[in-house]
Amino acid sequence: MTAASNATKPQSTIRSSSPFRRRLWALTKKESRQLWRDKSNLMVGILLPAILILLFGYGISFDVKNTRIAVVVEDHSPVVENVIAGLAGSTYLEPVRVNHIQQAEALMRASEVKAIVRIPQDFSRQLNDGKAQIQLLTNGIDTTTANSMENFISGAIQSYGLHQADRNGQGNAETGVMVVSRMWYNEAANSHWFVVPGLIVMVVTLIGAFLTALLIAREWERGTLESLFVTPVRPLEIIIAKLIPYALIGVFDVFMCMMAARYLFEVPIRGSISLIVIASLLYLWVALLLGLVISARTRNQFLASQMSLIISFLPALMLSGFVFDLHNVPVVVQAVSQILPATHFVSLLKTLFLAGTDWQMFWQECGILVIYIVLLTLVARRLLPKSLD
Repeated sequence: MTAASNATKPQSTIRSSSPFRRRLWALTKKESRQLWRDKSNLMVGILLPAILILLFGYGISFDVKNTRIAVVVEDHSPVVENVIAGLAGSTYLEPVRVNHIQQAEALMRASEVKAIVRIPQDFSRQLNDGKAQIQLLTNGIDTTTANSMENFISGAIQSYGLHQADRNGQGNAETGVMVVSRMWYNEAANSHWFVVPGLIVMVVTLIGAFLTALLIAREWERGTLESLFVTPVRPLEIIIAKLIPYALIGVFDVFMCMMAARYLFEVPIRGSISLIVIASLLYLWVALLLGLVISARTRNQFLASQMSLIISFLPALMLSGFVFDLHNVPVVVQAVSQILPATHFVSLLKTLFLAGTDWQMFWQECGILVIYIVLLTLVARRLLPKSLD
């Protein structure tokens, strides 16, 4: 190779790379403009990470803070007041004093308190004898919170006993106070009992909202929806006809989940099976309608699938009480969670599975689901006019 050829090689490389850069720059500008015009991709790329950051950062909390507990005071001696003061001094607990165990049990069943501390009538005498006992009942529907509550309450009571022993000059002697604990609704402390009922909610949400979210969008993309508009069928009839096949699939999934819960994971079903089925069918219809509304609004299968995950599945997973207790999250997140239909279904389903039939809760939560069905039906009807605009 000559020196002249070596001298001309860099120049040819520069000349050849210049068109490459121009083409690359032109294609990059074209793709950037297309991304900016396609709001669906832009939304998924920016909005979805922002929502995930907020949900994981603020919506998920396994901490137990300011949790309400009922304190049944049957011994009104000054010693008992010191014990209650020790409980109130913890940032994790918020004691509520009651005079009867029946009142405390009612608060527990209504999920207004997470634990019951019962101080017996002869607590002072037992403490003088060095063998005092305090009864602790925790709500085992949420095993994680129940175990944390037991540790916090036992620790606060033991700290009081050590303080009293130190004051009496006993040093590191035994505190003389023993906490006798029992877990309601989940005696075995089995996490499956807490998780499996919530899985039914997740399955119904995913099957209902995700599958139906593609229905109308697929029709719009294929152009087959226009052929329905020239027929005598009405939008409401289109809605019902499209939901029925997926409703049958959802019913089969609910039945499969209940069989797995009962016979595979051995989760007790203490409430009425009929009420569980009714509540599941109502929530299934809500999920189906929500997916249909998303599909009718987006008219794009990709965007519909992403929106169904953002609007239905992720909030149901993180903000419904499926993973953790909603009492431990900020007030704003609690308010948002009450808007979600999944929150009401999770609460009702766990109660029916583990606690038993609560008619007041059943009518209240099912009434909310019926309201969602009516509202979503009206919205879907409005989004499906017999026109091609």
